[in-house]
Order: sequence, then C-alpha cells, then structure tokens
Amino acid sequence: MADRKTPHSTGSTTQAGIPAVSDRNSLSVGRDGPVVLHDSHLVETLQHFNRMNIPERRPHAKGSGAFGTFTTTEDVSQYTSAALFQPGVETEMLARFSTVAGELASPDTWRDLRGFALKFYTSEGNFDLVGNHTPIFFVRDPMKFTHFIRSQKRLPDSGLRDNTMQWDFWTQNPESAHQVAYLMGQRGLPRTWRHMNGYGSHTYMWINAEGERFWVKYHFLTNQGWEHFTNEEAEKMAGVDADYHRRDLFEAIERGDNPSWDLWVQIMPYEEAKTYRFNPFDLTKVWSKKDYPRIKVGTMELNRNPANFFAEIEQAAFSPANMVPGMGMSPDKMLLGRNFAYQDAQRYRIGTNFQQLPVNAPKTEVHTYNFEGAMWYHHTGNRSVYVPNSFGDSWSDEEGTVDASWENDGALVREAYTLREDDDDWGQAHTLVREVMDDDQRLELIDTVAGALETVIEPVLSNAIQYWKNIDEEVGQRIEEKVRAGSPQGEQQPGGDPLDLKKRHTFTS
Repeated sequence: MADRKTPHSTGSTTQAGIPAVSDRNSLSVGRDGPVVLHDSHLVETLQHFNRMNIPERRPHAKGSGAFGTFTTTEDVSQYTSAALFQPGVETEMLARFSTVAGELASPDTWRDLRGFALKFYTSEGNFDLVGNHTPIFFVRDPMKFTHFIRSQKRLPDSGLRDNTMQWDFWTQNPESAHQVAYLMGQRGLPRTWRHMNGYGSHTYMWINAEGERFWVKYHFLTNQGWEHFTNEEAEKMAGVDADYHRRDLFEAIERGDNPSWDLWVQIMPYEEAKTYRFNPFDLTKVWSKKDYPRIKVGTMELNRNPANFFAEIEQAAFSPANMVPGMGMSPDKMLLGRNFAYQDAQRYRIGTNFQQLPVNAPKTEVHTYNFEGAMWYHHTGNRSVYVPNSFGDSWSDEEGTVDASWENDGALVREAYTLREDDDDWGQAHTLVREVMDDDQRLELIDTVAGALETVIEPVLSNAIQYWKNIDEEVGQRIEEKVRAGSPQGEQQPGGDPLDLKKRHTFTS
C-alpha cells in the first residue's frame, strides 16, 4: 500500500476537511495521459486560485498596518460622552497606513499622501477615523474626488502615469494649493510611517453628557519624532526596497520597538463656527492653533503585528460612517460624501457582510435588521425580520431632534462654501510656504516642484507656474527659472507643443 500522509500528521485536506491524497500530482490517465475532471482536489485548487484576490482599493491600495491599544489619559468628558474617550479607558484598535495614488505593487516611498486609518473596537461599537498624514485635502467637494483620483492614476492610451494630467487637475482647482504645498514639501516624503503624524483632517462633532455640542479636529502626533526622506533617498529606496515602510513597521513591532502617537484635539465651541474667519468645515483649511490650542486626549500604541496579512489587513474595512454615541458628522461636504462612499466601496470590494469578518466585527453584541446576503454567517435564528413586531424583538424608535445635528436653511444649490473674512484658496498655502517652512525647506520645495514639472507640457506648465506664483510670488518665480532653464528630457522640451502626445512621460516621484 502506498505511503499516506494524513491530516492528523503532516498531510493536508480539502476545504471540506477531507484528506487530500496528493498536493504534488494531479490524477491522470496513466503517467503520460490527460488529467481528469473528477480530480476534485485539483479542480478546487485551481478554482480557488482564480478567485483568491479581491478588488484592490481604488485609492489607498498599497499599505499595511498593525494592532494595538488606545488609552485615554486625560479628562475630556466636558466635550464628549463617547465611552472610549473617558479617563483611563483602554480600547483595542487597528491602524492601517497607505499611499493614496499607488497601486498594490507601487513603491512605499513615492511622493504621495499617506493614509492614516484607525478602527477602535469600543464598548459602544466600532469607531473608525479615516484620515491622512496631513490635516487637509486637495478638494472640498465630493463631486471632484473621483476626478482627482483619476488624475493621479494612468493615461487611457499608454496606461502610464503622467505629470501633466495631475498638474492640470491641480491648477484647474486652486483649492488644492494648500495640500499641494504640503505634498511638495518635506511632508510629502515621510521616512517611515512611525515617523509621521496622522490627522482626522475633517471637522467632526463631539457631544457631552449634557447634550452640548462642539466641533473637533483630531491630531495624532508621533512620539518617534518627525523624519523625512530627501528626494534622492526616496528614489533610491523605491528601487532597493519597494516595501520599505511595510517592512519597517513590521520589524519594529517584532523587535518590541512599539511605535506610539499622542492624540490631541482642537475644540471649537459650537456657536463660534458660524463666525470664524475661515470656514471651519472646508477640508482645504486648518484652524489656527493660536485660536484653538491643541488639547491632549491620550496615547495610541501599536504592539501586535497581523497574524495573516490578507485576513487582517487586506480585508480590513474602514468608514467614517462608523461613529459611536458622543460624536457625529459636521457640514463638511467631503465628510458627508465619504459617509456613503466608503461603506459602499467595502460592500463591493469584500462583500455585503464584510462587517462579520473578525477584523471588522465589533466587540459588542449586534442586533441589526439587515438580513442575509452573501457569506451571512452570524445569523439571527428565528427572530423577527421586521419592525414593529408583537414577539418581543427589540428595535430602536427614537423620534424628534437628535444630539448630533446642526442647523441649516437655504435653497438647494450647486455651489461651494460661502467665503468668509479670510477665506481664499492661496492664503493658507502662502502661510505654509513663507512662515512655516524655513529657507532650506523652501529651496528643497523649489527643486522638488521644478523636477516634477520637467515633463509637463503646455498649457499646463504655464498654469502650474502661475499656480505657484499665486501661492508665493518669489517661490513661483524661482520655480519658473529652473524649469525654463532645464534641459530636454528625451523628446520633451519643457513648455513644448501640447498636441505632441509623444511628450507624455511617466510619473516618477
């Protein structure tokens, strides 16, 4: 009798738990004959292999993460009744870091925005904070979001990334100036995920036990110190180790060097939002820390690597719709758009019941009236599937006003926010470049932007130069001088014929 390896020693099984006869050879008609269709182990192996990938995220495809805890060390109960933000409460959590534009196989160290997504498994259900490593974003209206992402992706003919396309979008949308100035500065190339800050970016609402409402912004400040790559270091690392950031985080936690971030918040009293000099719900703006100093809340520490990357990171699903009692939305248009889009994306990407997967499941009891669908696992037995019912199955029946609300009155319009005293698209970008950056950082910014514009064609090149002059006249002028004096890149002469499609070049940084 042939030697057999059973699943009880070193053998394997089918997905039905049946002992698999061989993982080495298919069943065939003689040694030289064809394989047969009734080799169920072969058929299952091939069928599963064909289906083992799920669609990659459209933005934020490349990333990784880790698990840890968040501990509230301060008393902020005067601002929120959320259980996780009460003094001394420790909450399990998951963090996922990512790049925005890069695909699954792209280098970690490309110049790009970094995603900073957090899931807190609280005693009141899951709270997700889906932010970035900068406190602002490129656009303020969700209608523009899909166009922005497409401008960072690939050309329809060549399938290549293209500098002209992305600069065309940015220059046609001046509200992007503040974020672009961040991205083109040192913040665009964090050395590691451990050495960068994270932000909720949007304005959210907090509600205390008395029902008082406040506007809040989240700032996670790294305790490792903020560090960045130079352009040359990032370009070299992209070739040496495309997974550098993923490797750095995993190995740091593996050796016990657990990274941590302190959570600070800016709090704005509810009524002050109506008259603040910037629109506090505009995602392209920050609040002055002089006006609203940061208040410490607690500390996040990552201390456990995923046991299985696909199960715990690739299938992790985040959404700003996941908010617990004591917090809520704001009139931020981008936040309201993401409230729908993220949940919908996860149902497409992973499946209708994605929140039953262990990594996404809350630690609290679920009593939902959403039923069935693909992969329905934690079923509800024979309980009622409708409300109201006469059989003792509870349901929610709140009426009247709710705590997490705000007032608004006006006709339906398709317009941007109403401008306020200090609202414009260039002012905060100018402050960043002229007052926050020092001379060395401005010189590095000029070199970076000039390099990024080397392959941009007209009329977008001239638009981009004017864009930077609008941010800062001197910086824009020096960028123009460097670009116009540049040598041709292959067939590309800076400022060349926009009709010559051969001059489109690959996005390189």
